[in-house]
Amino acid sequence: MDENRSTPPNRPDDPSSQSKSNRSTSRRVIVWTVILLSFAALFTVVLRQHTPETAVQTGRRAAMAGLVTVVPATAQKGDIGIYQEAIGTVTPVYTSSVTSQITGLVMAVHYREGQLVHKGDLLIEIDSRPIEAQLAQARGTLEKDTQLLAQARMDLARYRAAWARNAVAKQTLEDQEKIVLQYEGTVKADQGLVQYDQVQLAYCRITAPFTGRTGLRLVDPGNVVQANGTSPLVVITQEQPITVIFTIAEDALGSVQAPLRQGSSLKVDAYDRAAQNKIATGKLLSVDNQIDTTTGTIKLRAIFDNKDGALFPNQFVNTRLLVETLKGMTLIPTSAVQHNGQTAFVYVVQNGVAQMRTVRPGAADSGMTAVEGINPGEVVANSSFEKLQPNAKVQFPQGHKGAGSKGESMP
Repeated sequence: MDENRSTPPNRPDDPSSQSKSNRSTSRRVIVWTVILLSFAALFTVVLRQHTPETAVQTGRRAAMAGLVTVVPATAQKGDIGIYQEAIGTVTPVYTSSVTSQITGLVMAVHYREGQLVHKGDLLIEIDSRPIEAQLAQARGTLEKDTQLLAQARMDLARYRAAWARNAVAKQTLEDQEKIVLQYEGTVKADQGLVQYDQVQLAYCRITAPFTGRTGLRLVDPGNVVQANGTSPLVVITQEQPITVIFTIAEDALGSVQAPLRQGSSLKVDAYDRAAQNKIATGKLLSVDNQIDTTTGTIKLRAIFDNKDGALFPNQFVNTRLLVETLKGMTLIPTSAVQHNGQTAFVYVVQNGVAQMRTVRPGAADSGMTAVEGINPGEVVANSSFEKLQPNAKVQFPQGHKGAGSKGESMP
């Protein structure tokens, strides 16, 4: 029975056969469409590359391929300063570690931490009752001895009158004179004790010795302080004005002393630790009287008004001492000066061509260097030195003086 069974052939009107045929035809159409679009895109690219406009742009890029783009800088005539630079430390003009001059109990603290106090302001009160009692006792003793002196003087006057009448012996008169002298000495001693106690009483009120800023509080009410103790009750530093101490090499001392002998005031600028931002400007105040033989340096002190409080005691700063100003020098950017061993040179740009020229650099300040060998108004290259060589053709970036509208080379 199995041998007689066979699979009937697909009929043309079979729905499944028609569906498979349609899908195959759709795939072929999509593939050919993609191929045709790719050829069309490739043809368009090739056609554009051969248009006149594209050929001109390509030729222009090829013509400019040999140019070196440099940033120009024009030499200028101006003044430049010669500075001595050093690291300095901000130092107050006055610093006082205030201690008590008497032993006693702290009754009150009248200052706040970090407060700006003025000379004579009350800082701390110490119990004054024991001193007041001693003062009252001393005044009483003085009053008693003063009365005894007055009585002795009256007796002396009577003895003198009696001796004039030969009523008393001269020995008695002389003895009374000595008694008066003794009482006079006693009264002077009593007066000294009163004055001493008055001073001790004044010590109970500790005041600011000068205008300055207080530090952290070191004593509280209820503490007992000792006379002339080693631990301060408060530390006060003067901040306005304030000074900076720095050192320079002994070889530079002559350049500092020369203008000082002529009565000139030397300017000193203080910069932050990174030497980027200027904090304050002051003047040189004094020079130390001896050179440190171990370091070969000498200390200098500059003073600053410090009205804004930018300088803080013990702060590290970078100082720049102006010792001389050179007038009418030719100045160019320091970055434009290149070095080849011991030789310094620049690239001078003339008519779109860079020419190497040897120069002699001098003082430098604020990114500018005084040079000899070029004239004010000449243009030098200030970039792309790794690409430059003598007689190289150059162009300036768009927007720089001397550059064309599209960055062409100088005519």
